[in-house]
Amino acid sequence: MDVFILIGSFMLLLMFRVPIALSLILSSLVTGIYLGIDLAALVQRMVGGLNSFSLLAIPFFVLAGEIMNEGGISRRLINLSNVLIGKIRGGLAMVNVLASTFFGGISGSAIADTSSVGSVLIPMMKKQGYDSDYAVSVTISSSAQGVMIPPSHNMIIYSTAAGGVSVGALFMGGLLPGLLLGLGLMILTYMIAVKRNYPKGEVVKREEIPRIVWEGLLGLFTAVIIIGGIVSGFFTATESAAIGTLYAFIITFFVYRDIPFTRMGVILKRTFNTLSMVLFLIAASSSFGWLLALLKVPSMVSNSLISISPNDIVTILLIVVILLMLGMIMDMAPLILIATPILLPVAMNVGMDPVHFGVLMILCLSIGLVTPPVGTVLFVGSAIGRISIEKVSKAMIPFYIAMIIVLLIVAFVPAFVLLLPEIFGQ
Repeated sequence: MDVFILIGSFMLLLMFRVPIALSLILSSLVTGIYLGIDLAALVQRMVGGLNSFSLLAIPFFVLAGEIMNEGGISRRLINLSNVLIGKIRGGLAMVNVLASTFFGGISGSAIADTSSVGSVLIPMMKKQGYDSDYAVSVTISSSAQGVMIPPSHNMIIYSTAAGGVSVGALFMGGLLPGLLLGLGLMILTYMIAVKRNYPKGEVVKREEIPRIVWEGLLGLFTAVIIIGGIVSGFFTATESAAIGTLYAFIITFFVYRDIPFTRMGVILKRTFNTLSMVLFLIAASSSFGWLLALLKVPSMVSNSLISISPNDIVTILLIVVILLMLGMIMDMAPLILIATPILLPVAMNVGMDPVHFGVLMILCLSIGLVTPPVGTVLFVGSAIGRISIEKVSKAMIPFYIAMIIVLLIVAFVPAFVLLLPEIFGQ
């Protein structure tokens, strides 16, 4: 009955469109009252959930992404990508994927990627003769891929929810899957472009190439500072994020100089809005997760999944299916916080490393971002492309297939995820 009250009240509140963070808190309070728990203990759990040094990296990552996005980094990354692969047939679609790969290494946000890169490339692709549903599909699928490319604040959220898994190991673990997904999407876009006879990209003037490459690499060096500092052990994740933010500030306002310094107020406001949501979710999920552990929900779920089949492969497939289904109806950050305490013990029981499971989870949930009915990136891309979600969802079918193939590789080839963390000693 107590588990039913906790889960049932949470789902009921969601059905009435109560914000997720408030739903977590209210369901925890109702369950706490039913169990006779001192409510001060729940508040202490909420505060304790935020008392983590690694969480300090999130504000810096978000701020760095906002600064670079506002300062025109997306346009420069698009230009850099165009220099590299724009001359191929369907080159503008491949530029879209490569630009999202680059941008993911700076912002770590699929929505920010779709908004910035998509607002430039979707109209450009439509103007050059690409179908609208194809342009949007390429944009949103590649934006979801960008979530895997480090640095990613979602991996920091998972690290916290999983009890302190190495952020550096998660960053390195997500790199190869992210690049593989990007490569797979580029191959797919080229095949479709050849089949539909989409145009080749415009040739960049030779005298402009050095400037384009230089400006693009300056922006990408933000990610190099963050990832390199963590992998080398010279900085913690928080210190690397802070230094990367300082570098982004200098490049944007003193090198690019596309925007006045007065825009910093707008950037800070957007950063605070994002952080308020993220940190409120973390606090709310801490009390909810504590009650889940208290009521032994993880062990119940583990026993239930194992009872379906003792085969490890079947159990992993069930985990993947559960995460994909949850990703269709809920956003990534709250799902990481809610599902990790439940499914991580199950995954570890079948021999999965916490880093492997974390990368697998984030990949599953990134697919959920572009899947109806509640895929936030799908909605943003459809709005930018001015096309219905139904048409985009139909056009996304080959992209879903490519993403699922990469997902299965990640799920059943652990070495593909764990290779780089082992090489760099994370």
